[in-house]
Amino acid sequence: MGKVVSALSMSLDGFVADEHDGVAELIGWYQNGDVEITSADPRWTFHVTEASAVFLRAALAGVGALICGRRLFDLTNGWNGRHPAGCSIFVVSHSLPTGWPRDDVPVTFYPDAMAALDAAQAEAGDKTVAVSTPTITRQYLDAGLLDELTVSLVPVLLGEGTRFFGSLTVAPIRLTGPEVIEGRGVTHLTYRVLR
Repeated sequence: MGKVVSALSMSLDGFVADEHDGVAELIGWYQNGDVEITSADPRWTFHVTEASAVFLRAALAGVGALICGRRLFDLTNGWNGRHPAGCSIFVVSHSLPTGWPRDDVPVTFYPDAMAALDAAQAEAGDKTVAVSTPTITRQYLDAGLLDELTVSLVPVLLGEGTRFFGSLTVAPIRLTGPEVIEGRGVTHLTYRVLR
């Protein structure tokens, strides 16, 4: 079975979105360099520095399934059924959005984060299960199910918004590392969760 990894861009003061769910301040690094990376879906092309390209190539290539919450799914319009990593999407939600599920796209819905993880791991096999939602990340950390945290740390202070690591119920959680890749306007930090 592959790793379960949460990877998000985060402000220096710990937010993964501003108070209006905006992420523009946090994702500028996807377009601040000369190295072009086309994702599994050609609609998503990134222009990053060489250092961030090393990080991004490995991240995109290793993902076998993605887990997100309904809020992110709605904000991204479900990536129109195709995530940049080209993997199946497992959405944790207590209700189905209008027009979903669709037979022609690899998106499924689960009312429970643990059931979504079981299904995503079965789909991903030896590849990584990526978790792209702070609330679900915290649930998996609390349950001892997360293997790795990757924080793309952006030098900005948002002041308010959605915290990445707020409200952990099991603490402290100890980490190794980090492994560090320094890009322009972002530092990619990878930590392994110690058990």
